[in-house]
Amino acid sequence: MKARPLIRGLLKLVGGLLLLLVLWQGGIFAQVLWWSQVNPASTRFMRIQLEALRAENPDARLRHQWVDYERISVHLKRAVVAAEDDRFLDHAGFDWTGIQHALERNRRRGAATAGGSTISQQLAKNLFLTPTRSYLRKAQEAVITVMIETTWSKRRILEVYLNVAEWGAGVFGSEAAAQRFFGISADRLGPAEAANLAVRLPNPRRYEQHFGPAQRAHAARVAARMGNSRIP
Repeated sequence: MKARPLIRGLLKLVGGLLLLLVLWQGGIFAQVLWWSQVNPASTRFMRIQLEALRAENPDARLRHQWVDYERISVHLKRAVVAAEDDRFLDHAGFDWTGIQHALERNRRRGAATAGGSTISQQLAKNLFLTPTRSYLRKAQEAVITVMIETTWSKRRILEVYLNVAEWGAGVFGSEAAAQRFFGISADRLGPAEAANLAVRLPNPRRYEQHFGPAQRAHAARVAARMGNSRIP
């Protein structure tokens, strides 16, 4: 008889936790729907980095300026797709072929050096999550990716990604990146400049300080194939 109150208590606890989870995911989904029409003024990644910068300089500010899709160079759009997610238009948020290839490369190298994240997954992480790695964070990233892919067009996904991606310490979005590295606006980027920016995305703060021969060679490879990239 004493076990029944305990079971009821456990069921209530589990039910309460499930309700909190549903409410949490519902709040995220509402934000995803809002951002399908309204441009994000800030992201989780932006807030995290601004806090870190202000720990050293209370007056620190991020460099970020939103520009509409039409005002971003077509070369940058093609370069980012070529460098980060060349099957962007063909998948529904997860590039299973790319994931398999990444796992095979990691197995050959004996370390997790290659990832298989799509632009949609990277966007989900940047908007809502943190840079820390865990299975729980990866699961939440997958859920948000499904939300975004279900409710946004590919054009909107690429537009928001190009406006919130990090390109250096405190540098977010293609306009700030174009100004930071080339002193021009995002709509004036040529193929070589676009490829140069695209290959910085995996490790932007490191490549801001150390952009050497390996990165320049990678940029040349991206420039050579970006003409075949399909963009929305």
